[in-house]
Amino acid sequence: MVRPSPSSRDPAARPVFWTVSISRLFDLFRDITLEYDDRATIEPIQLGFEEAVAHIRERLQTERCDAVISAGSNAAYLKSRLALPVVIAKATGFDVMQALARARKITPHIGLINYQAPLPELEEFQQTFGLPIVQRTYVTVEDARAQVSEMKSAGIQAIVGAGLITDLAEEAGLSGVFVYSAASIRQAFEDAFDIARATQLEAPHGRSYPVPENLQARHGVTDLRGSSEGMQALRRTVSLYSRSPATVLIEGETGTGKELVAQAIHRESPRGQAGARPFLAVNCGAIAESLLESELFGYEEGAFTGSRRGGHAGLFEAAHRGTLFLDEIGEMPLALQTRLLRVLEEKEVVRVGGTRPIPVDVRIISATHCDLEQRVAKGAFRADLFYRLGVLRIAIPPLRERQDDVIELAAWCLKNALAEMGVRPGANLRAELQACASVLQSYHWPGNVRELRNLMQRVALFLSVEPLQALTPAFLTKLAPEVQSPLLTASRDLQPPAQDVEAVLARFGGNRSDAAAFLGISRTTLWRRIKSS
Repeated sequence: MVRPSPSSRDPAARPVFWTVSISRLFDLFRDITLEYDDRATIEPIQLGFEEAVAHIRERLQTERCDAVISAGSNAAYLKSRLALPVVIAKATGFDVMQALARARKITPHIGLINYQAPLPELEEFQQTFGLPIVQRTYVTVEDARAQVSEMKSAGIQAIVGAGLITDLAEEAGLSGVFVYSAASIRQAFEDAFDIARATQLEAPHGRSYPVPENLQARHGVTDLRGSSEGMQALRRTVSLYSRSPATVLIEGETGTGKELVAQAIHRESPRGQAGARPFLAVNCGAIAESLLESELFGYEEGAFTGSRRGGHAGLFEAAHRGTLFLDEIGEMPLALQTRLLRVLEEKEVVRVGGTRPIPVDVRIISATHCDLEQRVAKGAFRADLFYRLGVLRIAIPPLRERQDDVIELAAWCLKNALAEMGVRPGANLRAELQACASVLQSYHWPGNVRELRNLMQRVALFLSVEPLQALTPAFLTKLAPEVQSPLLTASRDLQPPAQDVEAVLARFGGNRSDAAAFLGISRTTLWRRIKSS
């Protein structure tokens, strides 16, 4: 059943696909295309190999295409020579079994010719039916013709394969049994829709597909709250940097709002105006190296066990024309640093397990809590990548250096937390928080604004249960004893000793989420401190 799509209601926003095929596959594509007319603009191209590549390249100079759909050796040829997604329709094991069964009705002398690699399903069919089936592979058209000739000489009377093979078989006076089914072609169309949604490629007349809400930056420069001189300077810098397409390196302690700054830069820039381009983020320190590589660069089908059919677009492709935010860039493994540098220099990405470069237009904003220059000196971070990422640099001041903002931020966080629970804030809330200034402003806030927000959520929970409770310094310190604890305020580098982290973990029964919230840090930071202990 064809799934409905918003694009069916707006023809101008529909993806554009070109099906490229020759022989009988052209007819199958034509029949299946009718099922997708309301979801996409689909045009058949009845050419193959070099002629198809030349035709497509010429048209791409003035026309838009989101993906090419093809099959067999023709598809492989196109994929290695075109700088746009090529979806390869592949015959399933069930397709092969059905084709061999049809061939068995014609003759017991059966051959199968497949592009490049043999089919593992053949052994199962032979064991089931007790038939000797000759299998060959080919790479070029001449190679395929030679394989057909050899099979004919060996007494083969029916050959199973793709369109090229069946055509050559019939030219040789043999029976050709087409291997593809309607189901496998439908799957190729669905894969093409996935690619179109993921990569956010250009639509006609310079317009783009509507970017899904989860790929849009939610915060702008007005969300960078605070009246201190440091925050005023930060907002001016964000507005300035949003005009440039250059890379930005954001430096700041955990919880200072590095991603919020990145979103604000994107949203104020031409790429983010009215949600026109995607904003994607990934934490380089929270994902294993092997997974981070495929997440960033994507992968081709068969690149590893469990890889998705047709491959998968990575974040660079998905962020095409938009912004990719690389958080905790200092945690990126050296091997991936090399690949990232190449993407920045060449403006193209090669998927894991692939060889075809894919052009990408992505603005990179990265962030780090650590001293990257120190990591460069130790050989843990590439110097050339450091300079390439930091064309523009922003240092976010920690909360302890802008004490004038603490009460303002606390009031804003508390009001939002109360609103989420349906509780109306008291008329004197700001005045009560101001009365707690001696406590709130003397704390070092190792978790910065995130820790302050977490604390206000805790306060909101208790106020929702006891609405008449006055917000006093005594109440605050009873609810959050850490604000007076020398355990977290004495250290200038704001890193709790390993034994203190373990004590907090033990207090919360090993629950890392609760421990991180108590410390006012992210789970990634907590994990890093545990690991370094």
